[in-house]
Amino acid sequence: MERTESESSKGRRVVVIGGGVAGSLTSKLLQFDSDLTLIDPKEYFEITWASLRSMVEPSFAERSVINHKKYLQNGRVVTSPAVNITDTDVVTADGLVFGYDYLVIATGHNDVLPKTRQEKLSQYQAEYEKIKSSESILIVGGGPSGVELAAEIAVDFPEKKVTIVHNGPRLLEFVGQKAADKALDWMKSKRVEVLLNQRVDLKSASDGNKTYKTSGGETIHADCHFLCIGKPLSSEWLKGTLLKDNLDGKGRLMVDEYLRVKGRKNVFAIGDITDVPEMKQGYIAEKHASVATKNIKLLMSGGNEKKMSSYKPGPDIAIISLGRKESVAQFPFLTISGCVPGLIKSKDLFVGKTRKARGLDPNVVEP
Repeated sequence: MERTESESSKGRRVVVIGGGVAGSLTSKLLQFDSDLTLIDPKEYFEITWASLRSMVEPSFAERSVINHKKYLQNGRVVTSPAVNITDTDVVTADGLVFGYDYLVIATGHNDVLPKTRQEKLSQYQAEYEKIKSSESILIVGGGPSGVELAAEIAVDFPEKKVTIVHNGPRLLEFVGQKAADKALDWMKSKRVEVLLNQRVDLKSASDGNKTYKTSGGETIHADCHFLCIGKPLSSEWLKGTLLKDNLDGKGRLMVDEYLRVKGRKNVFAIGDITDVPEMKQGYIAEKHASVATKNIKLLMSGGNEKKMSSYKPGPDIAIISLGRKESVAQFPFLTISGCVPGLIKSKDLFVGKTRKARGLDPNVVEP
């Protein structure tokens, strides 16, 4: 194994594991105050809530898929998964060892993703071609991804037959009934067929046969399908590390009010991997990053632990895009749909805002 660190930076060595929403922002905010290493299996950060738009408009991904080195001018980027954590070090799959004084775990959910930005952009182009060449499309899963993808296709390709099959009693089970009903009404108005409480046997359409069978005995003809189901947390690997006893029964890292892993003075966890009781969303992951960054800066400068910032979950707010102009939005005392909430998110999907938070031009495409 090869050890990679500089002795002069002892006390300021920060390792961030995971280059998603939370990890990328933490790295950006700490890069000039620490000797920073970002460990991620891929070389880019993706604004994930923009991914469904990129499937119907591949050029959209030019702004939403960003090489880590674009916003990280003063940090080390290691393109390899982390495989072990000890009291003092992080070990990667490539056999590199990075010592840390502070560790931030932001691994989010497990997904199989291309390693390079160019491969990711090519993937969106291929998905676009698949949609464009199909007359009928099956979407498996009626959560936020399935609903937003169905809406993007219904708006941009109104002539295509879109079917959502969801193994649950209603769409968007993470929000309230009112928001789910509004989304379903919108789907019906766009002639999107929605089948609830059913599973799809994807193997039933093998060998070039384009007919899928559901658990409810229905038959669906579709030229292609997209799987939009929830991904597991990326925490299985932690079971073989120093933090194995810090995971709860759902595989989440248990954190204190300062977003430190419980019982650890110098290990933080942020984003979807935490057990904070709240809706798991991108803007919340960015709030986690902000709190953890402040606390690490305070501790690095020798500040009093009692002055650390605590994280308090806010009210559950969710905005689900319905194509380019409309959305359904759930606020604490109000649920609305249509063009008014669409103005908040649907045109740019917060891409400009997210780029700006990482010090990048909101509008300029990555060269």
